[in-house]
Amino acid sequence: MTLRAARTAVTPTPGRSAARAGQIARRTARRTARRTATRSASVLAAATATVLMAAGCSGDGDQGGRDPDRPKDLATQKLTWEACPAPTVQEGTGTAPSPLPGGAKWECSFMQAPLDHADPDGETIELALIRAKASDPAKRIGSLIFNFGGPGGSGITALPSFAGDYETLRTRYDLVSFDPRGVGRSVGVECEDDRALDAFFALDSTPDDAREEQAYQDGLKKFAAACEENSGDELAHVGTENAARDLDLMRQVLGDPKLYYFGISYGTELGGVYAHLFPKTVGRAVFDAVVDPNSTAEQGALGQARGFQLALDNFAEDCVRRGDACKLPGGSVKEIEAHVSALLAKLDKKPITGIGDRELTQSQATNGIAQALYSKEFWPYLEQGLDEADGGDGGLLLALSDSMNGRDQAGSYSNLQAANAAINCVDDKARFTVAETKAKLPEFRKASTIFGPFLGWGLISCSQWPVPGTWAHPDVSAPGSAPILVIGNTGDPATPFAGAKAMATALGKGVGVELTYEGEGHGAYNSGDACVKRAVDGYLLDGKVPPLGTVCP
Repeated sequence: MTLRAARTAVTPTPGRSAARAGQIARRTARRTARRTATRSASVLAAATATVLMAAGCSGDGDQGGRDPDRPKDLATQKLTWEACPAPTVQEGTGTAPSPLPGGAKWECSFMQAPLDHADPDGETIELALIRAKASDPAKRIGSLIFNFGGPGGSGITALPSFAGDYETLRTRYDLVSFDPRGVGRSVGVECEDDRALDAFFALDSTPDDAREEQAYQDGLKKFAAACEENSGDELAHVGTENAARDLDLMRQVLGDPKLYYFGISYGTELGGVYAHLFPKTVGRAVFDAVVDPNSTAEQGALGQARGFQLALDNFAEDCVRRGDACKLPGGSVKEIEAHVSALLAKLDKKPITGIGDRELTQSQATNGIAQALYSKEFWPYLEQGLDEADGGDGGLLLALSDSMNGRDQAGSYSNLQAANAAINCVDDKARFTVAETKAKLPEFRKASTIFGPFLGWGLISCSQWPVPGTWAHPDVSAPGSAPILVIGNTGDPATPFAGAKAMATALGKGVGVELTYEGEGHGAYNSGDACVKRAVDGYLLDGKVPPLGTVCP
């Protein structure tokens, strides 16, 4: 299930002991708050019997169905920017964002938006925003809005974590990000409690018999029922189209005539939907780690199976090249991957010691392996984790899996996976039965013996969902839009390289401008490659569109 949802753009920095679970969880930029309220929350509560606690940057305790201070036109609302608080436990703990070079401080605010953009005069929600002002105000272009992926990733925590990579861009832009609707402080979707989530993520998600199949289905049903009970009517309105309309409202409230946008991973899908809805207001936009907009849920999962398999192949090849320096047994890619398969098969029969009283199961190990494949920087930790697990210590792989799932050292979960499920399931129309899923498993196994079954069974993730889906795949055609720079990474496991060409083509002639990065990991700009950085900075700062067919490095 988790791999199917793994569109996020960032990965943690693993450590070695049981405490590394907390270190990983704190450093990952996908921390989200469990749940906060908005001024419209009490009306939602009355409709759903869910009580929401007020919290967030604004410190505003106002309650009620419709904010008495709401302007007639939400686009004219004035934001109140205040110092950002420290993250809550649900956001991953830690301290408030540190000042940027030159002493610039992070500011937080809330923006009102319609709960349902189809009913613009109806109930409102509040979306949490964060910004750092441009370092050279005299040359300021506007606000550069970031979405870091997921869906379900918190921009409030991600942007400060990666701000150093965007310091050049801050010379001419206010750097802005947000928690999309359903995420973190923006009325985050809530499903099961921490104890139930521990059990849910430990489930065997590649069942081998009728008993395991039923247990997996029961787990999905229980999870979906908890989401409906605790989030109610919100679930129907957290989809990508509403989020794209939030972006346009945000653009107006920030005072920009055009949208300047940097979307990563799922953020590219969100950006593509925005461009389709509002092509004339696209300013300069960059899509990095690109989701294939033409893929159905099934095709996307198959693509991820192939992508993670490619990344594992590359990891194994690196291990083979290092010879005896590699801890894993085997003198070829095939032998190393056979060792990984054998380890997972053993875990399927009997979990091993993990962290504290929790064990490492086959599903969590597969999840942890995938998390480490998001970046080449984490290959050493994958090697170490596999080696330790072979010796009976599953702590590191479990810590990696915890990071993917948004669990901190104290056992608290962010709402990352709850929001991920809610957004994916309201977007994706497909609802697979067990019989349909089992019929597709041979194709998934052919794509990857290690990740294929995991992703194949993930097709039933939305089968119990209480809200119907929207589309087979989004429409991102954007005739009349300004050029959009679309960056594909040849070694990307989560959003395979082919997605960039598909996105560039779907955006339309003269709109999608494809750039290829020949590298590893999920995304290109944050890889540190100088060629990619020059191309992106040149476009966003000076409007210089790279030549078609540009290849980096």
